[in-house]
Amino acid sequence: MKFTLEQITETQTKSRNIFPVLIQQFKILGVDQFITFVSDGHTDYFDDEKEKITSEGSQDLVISDNTNAGKFIERLKLHQNGETDYASFCNDCAENGIDNWIVDLQKMTCTYYDKSGNETLVEKVPNISL
Repeated sequence: MKFTLEQITETQTKSRNIFPVLIQQFKILGVDQFITFVSDGHTDYFDDEKEKITSEGSQDLVISDNTNAGKFIERLKLHQNGETDYASFCNDCAENGIDNWIVDLQKMTCTYYDKSGNETLVEKVPNISL
């Protein structure tokens, strides 16, 4: 494994969880992909050899069986504009049927999935220079 959970946490703190900054810092660490699970909040981080480390979950949410992509996108935009915190965003995901999201640092995409594994939204991660 090329990175540790301590490095992940430190990177999140240093980036102030500004998503494009966080992604660039994760790339420097050697993170290739990560999957965040809304129900309990744990995240699996993978390196380029598909080795995995897992962060502990910190929430207990029930994912709706009904996916409301329009409402989710509306709530996502609010979050991206800094109008909601992470906990509120996770609640919005659960209420609108988002089970998890996968960030692919090679493709620079973030893909949101429902409980059935269907893609709900694919976004390009903004590229910034550090």
